Amino acid sequence: MRSYGLVAVVTGHHKAAHDADVFFLDIWVKQKGAWRALLIQDVPVAAADASVATAPPSSTDSQPHECENPCQTIPYRVRSPAEQDIVNAFQAIMNAIVAHDVGAWGKHVADEFVVYGSDRAPILKSGRMAAIERQKESNTAVTVGEVQTMRLAVYGDGAVMIATAAAPEGSRPPYRAARVWVKRNGQWQMAISAHTDVK
Repeated sequence: MRSYGLVAVVTGHHKAAHDADVFFLDIWVKQKGAWRALLIQDVPVAAADASVATAPPSSTDSQPHECENPCQTIPYRVRSPAEQDIVNAFQAIMNAIVAHDVGAWGKHVADEFVVYGSDRAPILKSGRMAAIERQKESNTAVTVGEVQTMRLAVYGDGAVMIATAAAPEGSRPPYRAARVWVKRNGQWQMAISAHTDVK
Protein backbone atom coordinates (compact mmCIF):
# COMPACT_ATOMS: atom_id res chain seq x y z
CA MET A 1 0.00 0.00 0.00
CA ARG A 2 1.18 3.53 -0.79
CA SER A 3 -0.33 6.79 0.43
CA TYR A 4 -0.60 10.05 -1.48
CA GLY A 5 -2.09 12.50 0.98
CA LEU A 6 -5.66 11.38 1.58
CA VAL A 7 -5.43 8.86 -1.27
CA ALA A 8 -4.22 5.31 -0.61
CA VAL A 9 -3.33 2.89 -3.38
CA VAL A 10 -3.34 -0.88 -2.94
CA THR A 11 -1.79 -2.82 -5.83
CA GLY A 12 -0.90 -6.40 -6.54
CA HIS A 13 -1.37 -9.33 -8.91
CA HIS A 14 -3.75 -12.24 -9.10
CA LYS A 15 -4.45 -14.99 -11.59
CA ALA A 16 -7.55 -14.85 -13.77
CA ALA A 17 -9.07 -17.44 -16.10
CA HIS A 18 -6.57 -19.41 -18.20
CA ASP A 19 -3.83 -18.51 -15.68
CA ALA A 20 -3.63 -14.93 -17.02
CA ASP A 21 -1.71 -12.43 -14.89
CA VAL A 22 -3.89 -9.55 -13.72
CA PHE A 23 -2.64 -6.39 -12.03
CA PHE A 24 -5.16 -4.86 -9.63
CA LEU A 25 -5.39 -1.24 -8.56
CA ASP A 26 -7.62 -0.41 -5.58
CA ILE A 27 -7.89 3.29 -4.76
CA TRP A 28 -9.12 4.39 -1.34
CA VAL A 29 -9.79 7.96 -0.23
CA LYS A 30 -10.28 9.44 3.22
CA GLN A 31 -13.56 11.31 3.52
CA LYS A 32 -15.14 12.55 6.74
CA GLY A 33 -12.59 10.66 8.82
CA ALA A 34 -13.18 7.27 7.18
CA TRP A 35 -11.43 5.39 4.38
CA ARG A 36 -13.71 4.57 1.47
CA ALA A 37 -13.10 2.56 -1.70
CA LEU A 38 -13.24 4.83 -4.74
CA LEU A 39 -12.08 2.52 -7.52
CA ILE A 40 -11.23 -1.12 -8.08
CA GLN A 41 -9.66 -1.79 -11.47
CA ASP A 42 -8.08 -4.89 -13.01
CA VAL A 43 -5.55 -4.76 -15.85
CA PRO A 44 -4.57 -8.01 -17.63
CA VAL A 45 -0.83 -7.60 -18.21
CA ALA A 46 1.88 -9.36 -20.17
CA ALA A 47 4.57 -11.03 -18.09
CA ALA A 48 7.85 -9.14 -18.44
CA ASP A 49 10.38 -7.08 -16.53
CA ALA A 50 8.86 -3.74 -15.49
CA SER A 51 12.04 -1.96 -16.59
CA VAL A 52 11.45 -2.94 -20.22
CA ALA A 53 9.46 -0.38 -22.18
CA THR A 54 6.97 -1.11 -24.89
CA ALA A 55 5.97 1.78 -27.11
CA PRO A 56 2.47 3.23 -27.07
CA PRO A 57 0.41 3.29 -30.27
CA SER A 58 2.25 5.06 -33.04
CA SER A 59 1.92 5.61 -36.73
CA THR A 60 4.37 4.98 -39.55
CA ASP A 61 3.82 8.56 -40.64
CA SER A 62 6.60 10.91 -39.53
CA GLN A 63 4.31 13.94 -39.49
CA PRO A 64 3.46 15.07 -35.92
CA HIS A 65 0.04 13.98 -34.71
CA GLU A 66 -2.41 16.88 -34.47
CA CYS A 67 -3.58 16.48 -30.92
CA GLU A 68 -6.63 18.60 -30.10
CA ASN A 69 -8.10 16.30 -27.44
CA PRO A 70 -6.53 15.94 -24.86
CA CYS A 71 -3.54 18.19 -25.67
CA GLN A 72 -5.58 21.40 -26.01
CA THR A 73 -9.06 20.62 -24.73
CA ILE A 74 -10.81 17.90 -22.75
CA PRO A 75 -14.51 17.33 -22.05
CA TYR A 76 -14.29 18.33 -18.41
CA ARG A 77 -15.14 21.50 -16.50
CA VAL A 78 -12.70 22.18 -13.69
CA ARG A 79 -14.12 23.06 -10.27
CA SER A 80 -11.09 24.37 -8.38
CA PRO A 81 -7.57 25.79 -8.85
CA ALA A 82 -6.13 22.41 -7.83
CA GLU A 83 -8.13 20.64 -10.52
CA GLN A 84 -6.95 23.21 -13.08
CA ASP A 85 -3.33 22.57 -12.06
CA ILE A 86 -3.82 18.81 -12.51
CA VAL A 87 -5.50 19.25 -15.90
CA ASN A 88 -2.64 21.54 -16.97
CA ALA A 89 -0.09 18.90 -15.88
CA PHE A 90 -2.03 16.15 -17.68
CA GLN A 91 -2.15 18.17 -20.90
CA ALA A 92 1.57 18.97 -20.58
CA ILE A 93 2.27 15.22 -20.34
CA MET A 94 0.16 14.49 -23.43
CA ASN A 95 1.80 17.31 -25.41
CA ALA A 96 5.25 16.05 -24.37
CA ILE A 97 4.44 12.53 -25.61
CA VAL A 98 3.32 13.81 -29.01
CA ALA A 99 6.31 16.19 -29.28
CA HIS A 100 8.85 13.58 -28.04
CA ASP A 101 9.88 15.98 -25.26
CA VAL A 102 11.25 13.69 -22.57
CA GLY A 103 12.26 16.58 -20.30
CA ALA A 104 8.77 18.10 -20.24
CA TRP A 105 7.23 14.65 -19.72
CA GLY A 106 9.53 13.76 -16.82
CA LYS A 107 8.85 17.04 -15.02
CA HIS A 108 5.19 16.07 -14.48
CA VAL A 109 5.74 12.42 -13.55
CA ALA A 110 6.74 11.11 -10.10
CA ASP A 111 9.94 9.07 -9.72
CA GLU A 112 7.98 5.97 -8.64
CA PHE A 113 5.69 6.19 -11.69
CA VAL A 114 4.56 2.98 -13.38
CA VAL A 115 2.10 2.64 -16.25
CA TYR A 116 0.07 -0.55 -16.65
CA GLY A 117 -1.80 -1.38 -19.86
CA SER A 118 -3.90 -4.28 -21.05
CA ASP A 119 -1.75 -7.09 -22.44
CA ARG A 120 1.45 -5.06 -22.05
CA ALA A 121 4.35 -5.25 -19.66
CA PRO A 122 4.41 -2.61 -16.89
CA ILE A 123 6.66 0.35 -17.69
CA LEU A 124 8.68 2.30 -15.13
CA LYS A 125 9.43 6.01 -15.50
CA SER A 126 12.93 5.30 -16.83
CA GLY A 127 11.59 2.87 -19.41
CA ARG A 128 8.92 5.29 -20.58
CA MET A 129 11.50 8.05 -20.95
CA ALA A 130 13.71 5.73 -23.01
CA ALA A 131 10.75 4.94 -25.28
CA ILE A 132 10.08 8.66 -25.85
CA GLU A 133 13.76 9.15 -26.75
CA ARG A 134 13.64 6.26 -29.25
CA GLN A 135 10.53 7.69 -30.87
CA LYS A 136 12.27 11.05 -31.17
CA GLU A 137 15.34 9.47 -32.78
CA SER A 138 13.21 7.59 -35.31
CA ASN A 139 10.89 10.60 -35.85
CA THR A 140 7.87 8.38 -35.17
CA ALA A 141 4.48 10.05 -35.03
CA VAL A 142 2.79 9.15 -31.73
CA THR A 143 -0.92 9.29 -30.99
CA VAL A 144 -2.58 9.60 -27.59
CA GLY A 145 -6.08 8.57 -26.59
CA GLU A 146 -8.85 11.14 -26.90
CA VAL A 147 -10.70 11.64 -23.63
CA GLN A 148 -14.40 10.81 -23.92
CA THR A 149 -15.40 11.23 -20.28
CA MET A 150 -13.46 12.23 -17.20
CA ARG A 151 -13.88 12.51 -13.44
CA LEU A 152 -11.35 14.22 -11.22
CA ALA A 153 -11.32 14.44 -7.43
CA VAL A 154 -8.73 16.11 -5.20
CA TYR A 155 -8.10 14.90 -1.64
CA GLY A 156 -5.48 17.11 0.01
CA ASP A 157 -2.16 16.46 -1.70
CA GLY A 158 -3.53 13.45 -3.59
CA ALA A 159 -5.93 13.25 -6.52
CA VAL A 160 -7.62 10.64 -8.66
CA MET A 161 -8.44 11.03 -12.37
CA ILE A 162 -10.69 8.43 -13.99
CA ALA A 163 -11.32 8.69 -17.73
CA THR A 164 -12.57 6.74 -20.69
CA ALA A 165 -10.60 7.28 -23.86
CA ALA A 166 -10.40 6.11 -27.44
CA ALA A 167 -7.46 6.07 -29.81
CA PRO A 168 -7.78 8.18 -32.96
CA GLU A 169 -9.13 6.17 -35.91
CA GLY A 170 -9.69 3.14 -33.66
CA SER A 171 -6.03 2.06 -33.72
CA ARG A 172 -6.61 0.29 -30.37
CA PRO A 173 -9.67 -0.63 -28.31
CA PRO A 174 -11.30 2.07 -26.14
CA TYR A 175 -9.98 1.97 -22.59
CA ARG A 176 -10.56 3.17 -19.05
CA ALA A 177 -7.64 4.99 -17.47
CA ALA A 178 -7.18 5.46 -13.74
CA ARG A 179 -4.45 7.92 -12.75
CA VAL A 180 -3.24 8.85 -9.29
CA TRP A 181 -1.66 12.28 -8.76
CA VAL A 182 0.45 13.62 -5.91
CA LYS A 183 1.41 17.20 -5.06
CA ARG A 184 5.10 17.55 -4.19
CA ASN A 185 7.00 20.81 -3.77
CA GLY A 186 3.97 22.71 -5.04
CA GLN A 187 3.69 20.70 -8.27
CA TRP A 188 1.24 17.98 -9.27
CA GLN A 189 2.82 14.81 -10.64
CA MET A 190 1.30 11.61 -12.03
CA ALA A 191 2.30 8.69 -9.80
CA ILE A 192 0.51 5.75 -11.43
CA SER A 193 -1.51 5.15 -14.57
CA ALA A 194 -3.55 2.01 -15.26
CA HIS A 195 -5.31 1.43 -18.60
CA THR A 196 -7.84 -1.36 -19.08
CA ASP A 197 -9.19 -2.07 -22.57
CA VAL A 198 -12.98 -1.98 -22.83
CA LYS A 199 -14.10 -4.90 -24.94
